Amino acid sequence: MNPGHKQLIQIALVALLLIGCIAVLLPFTGTLLFAIVICVTTLPVRNRLLRLCRGRSNLAALLVSILLLLLLVAPVALLSGSLADGVEVAIRYLKPLMENGLPAEPPAWLAKLPILGRDAAAYWRELVESREEMNNLLHQFVDPTRKLALAAAALLAQGLLQLVLVIFFVFFIFRDAHIYADALHIGSRTLGGDLGERMLALAEGTVTGVMVGIVGTAAAQALVAMIGFLVTGVPGLIILTVATFFFSMVPVVGATLIWLGAAVWLYNEGQTGWAVFMVLWGMFGISSVDNFIKPILISRTASLPLLLIVVGVFGGVLVFGFIGLFLGPTLLALGQVLIREWLAHAESRAAAAAEEGVVQ
Repeated sequence: MNPGHKQLIQIALVALLLIGCIAVLLPFTGTLLFAIVICVTTLPVRNRLLRLCRGRSNLAALLVSILLLLLLVAPVALLSGSLADGVEVAIRYLKPLMENGLPAEPPAWLAKLPILGRDAAAYWRELVESREEMNNLLHQFVDPTRKLALAAAALLAQGLLQLVLVIFFVFFIFRDAHIYADALHIGSRTLGGDLGERMLALAEGTVTGVMVGIVGTAAAQALVAMIGFLVTGVPGLIILTVATFFFSMVPVVGATLIWLGAAVWLYNEGQTGWAVFMVLWGMFGISSVDNFIKPILISRTASLPLLLIVVGVFGGVLVFGFIGLFLGPTLLALGQVLIREWLAHAESRAAAAAEEGVVQ
């Protein structure tokens, strides 16, 4: 066989092998990246456990995995059960209305509402007189609520499976952490020299900073929300606080679902004043924590400009989803280092050329 043809066949086989590996790993890309993020941020805990376990990496990795199961999977499972209970309560509340209809007279507070009170009371009486209109209105609320509850339950179930898979990856990454760390340092030093080493350190610091910012902000929001729930007397204080902590990590909607649901419950219980207080506390207290503290925490921990943090977080989420919270700022930080390195190299070349021209 011609040596050139043999080389082409070898290249084609290697290319096919790489394509096959990428195709196999592609469905797990987000999960694997999230596992790497957790490993980077919890590496000090793993190293401390490794010392306590006298260098037994299997035992240290197992302890970290059990700790993550308790901190991540157990609360999400608890939230799933609470969501199912909430759906049952809502069904029990709406079922009598669909069977018996509304009371003949509207509540006194409804007619006293400014601007819309009189029209709302009139519409109430219209619903009482028209059974068909009443059923149509209830179905308009029941069907979207049921679909939303099913979607939320499916999302939580999917999140549980992904968290279990993430912790599975974390165990094996931590078990062989020294191998991966050596490979990363050798690769960065070989491919990029000092620049590669700096970029690796910057990526680690940025990921840790973003994680600290997200978890720290979620904890702060949960604390502020707990104060609001405690003051207003909303039941289920612990589960609502835990739910606020986890939902605060979700971009855009975040903890709004929790405190808004608490406000709706207060309103339905006739505590209109506390419901208004809960809405104001959520808008100016809970949400303001996310808007102001998160960028500051991330920028201070990751040593990045605040603008890059904000653009990286929101842009990363839009492009990559949840994992974009970490990828966005990291990519922008690495791009900033490359641009600065290129500008410094260009300036040094220009200075060298100028000196050469002066000498001539």
